[in-house]
Amino acid sequence: MTDTRDQRPAETTLDFLRSVFPTEWREPPLGQGAVAEWEQKNGVALPEPYRTFIAEVSNGSSLGPAGDGGLQPLGWLPDTWPDLGPRQPGHPFPLETAWLWEDDESAGPGDPRINAAFNNGSVVLGSEDGQSFWLLLTTGPRRGEVWMIADVGVVPTPGNQAWGFEEWVRRWHTGDDWWD
Repeated sequence: MTDTRDQRPAETTLDFLRSVFPTEWREPPLGQGAVAEWEQKNGVALPEPYRTFIAEVSNGSSLGPAGDGGLQPLGWLPDTWPDLGPRQPGHPFPLETAWLWEDDESAGPGDPRINAAFNNGSVVLGSEDGQSFWLLLTTGPRRGEVWMIADVGVVPTPGNQAWGFEEWVRRWHTGDDWWD
């Protein structure tokens, strides 16, 4: 069975994404070959429509849903990203539900589960207020969803029924509050 997160997005979706990111704010798209090479190197298939967006429309934009610096190019990290080890987008994302480690007495400094939440099974879309980061999950049962991670925990955005890339962009574009 083919996962719908791997099917090429409808042209209406791509037209919407093109309209949201004006040409003058876009980074050049990577092309299908470069995206496939990045996926092979990282042992992961990027979820749609993000994959086609970075391959054919724009590999990042200084204008975008992330509040600080816009939409990051594939594989890039915001300047404020914590150094918790190497990024491994093809390794399993360790969670299926929100985890606020600041409220979890079993979590301590240097907890490997926190490092795994930051580094495994996602690409970083950008930052919000410099201390929170938008992740697009690339592995696991929640693959294709946008989550937010910060020094206190990680949560699906805006809640258990998390948005995919297109809805995340749509909410930003229409000015809907992130948490509505």
